[in-house]
Amino acid sequence: MIPRYTRPEMGRIWSDQNRFQQWLEVELAASEALAELGVVPAGAARLLRAHAAFDVRRILEIEKEVKHDVIAFTTAVAESMAAAGHSEASRWLHYGLTSNDVVDSAQALMLRQASAILVRGLESLREVLKRRALEFRHTVQIGRTHGVHAEPVTFGLKFAIWYEEAGRDLARLRAAAEDLRVGKVSGAVGTFAHIGPEVEERICARLNLKPALVSSQVIQRDRHAAFVSALALAAALCEKIALEVRHLQRTEVREAEEYFARGQKGSSAMPHKRNPVTSEQICGLARVVRANTQAAFENVALWHERDISHSSVERVILPDSTILADYLLEKTTQLVDRLLVYPERMRRNLEMTRGLVFSGQLLLDLAAAGMLREQAYRIVQAHAMRAWEEEGDFRAAIEADPEIRAALTPEQIAAAFSLERQLRNVDRIFERVFG
Repeated sequence: MIPRYTRPEMGRIWSDQNRFQQWLEVELAASEALAELGVVPAGAARLLRAHAAFDVRRILEIEKEVKHDVIAFTTAVAESMAAAGHSEASRWLHYGLTSNDVVDSAQALMLRQASAILVRGLESLREVLKRRALEFRHTVQIGRTHGVHAEPVTFGLKFAIWYEEAGRDLARLRAAAEDLRVGKVSGAVGTFAHIGPEVEERICARLNLKPALVSSQVIQRDRHAAFVSALALAAALCEKIALEVRHLQRTEVREAEEYFARGQKGSSAMPHKRNPVTSEQICGLARVVRANTQAAFENVALWHERDISHSSVERVILPDSTILADYLLEKTTQLVDRLLVYPERMRRNLEMTRGLVFSGQLLLDLAAAGMLREQAYRIVQAHAMRAWEEEGDFRAAIEADPEIRAALTPEQIAAAFSLERQLRNVDRIFERVFG
C-alpha cells in the first residue's frame, strides 16, 4: 500500500509559490531597511512594497534561458514593476545583495513555518500518549527483554516512556528550529563589502530572524544538520512505537493491534488477515528520514567560502524530511489514539508460565531469609529450567520444595508471587512523569 500524504499545509511551504514569496519578503525587507538608512529612496521602497510581484511560470521560463534561479526571479519581479509603471524603482531591488543573502534567509523563514507545524504534531502525539498512559496505568502486562518474558509491567508504562521521549524530541526540535532562525545579508564572502552589519540587523529584525554573527556566503550547515537530526529522532520515536505495536499484534501475542476498519482488507489471498500496515509504513518511512541525516552532515563541509554542492541536496532532504516527519507524527498519533488493547490477553500471557516471571523476587527473598545467594540461584533456576522444558507449574514446584519451605513461610512465598508488590511503585513513576 502506498502511503498518501493528506496534510497539504506542509507541502505548500515547499511549493515554488511560497519559496518565491519568501524570497520577495527578504528583498522587500532589504529595500525598506536600506531606505531607513537613506541608501535607497524611500519612495522606491514604498513602490516595491506596493507593486513588486511575480509569476511562477514566468520565473521558470526565464530560468530556462539564464540558468540561474535568483536572476530569473529578480528579472520577473522587475517585469512586474515595469508593468505597473514603476520600472525606475526596480533598480533598487536586490541592491547590495548576493543570491544567498536572499536564498538562505528565505529558507530560514520556510523552515520556521515547517517547524511550527512539526511542533504542533509532536504536541498532539504527546497529548494522546498521556491520555492512553493514564488509561492503562494499572493494566498489567508481562515485560519482555530479548523478546522473552521478564517481569510484570503495566501497559501504561510503555506510553509514559514514549511520552517522556516525545518531550525530549520536542525540546530538541524547538532548539534546532531556534538555531535555524537566522538570516545573513553579509555578501558574497561574508565581509559586508557592500552593505554594513547594521543593515543586516535591520533586515533580520523585519523578518523576525536573528543575524548570523559570522557567515561566509552561506549560513553554516551544521544548523541544518542539527535540524534534520532532530527530525530523525522524532521519526525514530514513531518507529519505536510502531515496532512495539507490530510485535504485540503478532497472532501468538495479540495483546494490542491497529484499528481495523469495517470493509478494510488485509490480504488479496487470505481473507482472515489483519496486518499492521500503518505500523509497517511508519517503520519504513522513518528509515528515509534517518538516511537524510547523512546527506545533511555531508553538507557541513563546503569549499572555502561556499560551493553549491549543498543546494541540490537541500532541495530534496528539507522538503522530504519535514513532509515525512509531519506524515509520521500524524500517522503515529492516529495509531496510538485508535489502538485496540486486550487486557485479558495480556493477563493470560502473563500467567502462561505459571509464576515463572517471579523468579527474581523469589531469589531476593531467599537471600534475605539467610540462604546464600548462589544456593538460592541454583535452586530457583533448577525449578525454572524444568518449568520451561516441561511447561510445568513453577509456583507449585516452589511451594513443594523442602529447602524453600525451610527458608520461607507460606505467606512469604505468596508475597514473592505478588503482582501488587511488583508494581507498587507504578503510581510514583507516573507522578514523576506527569506530575
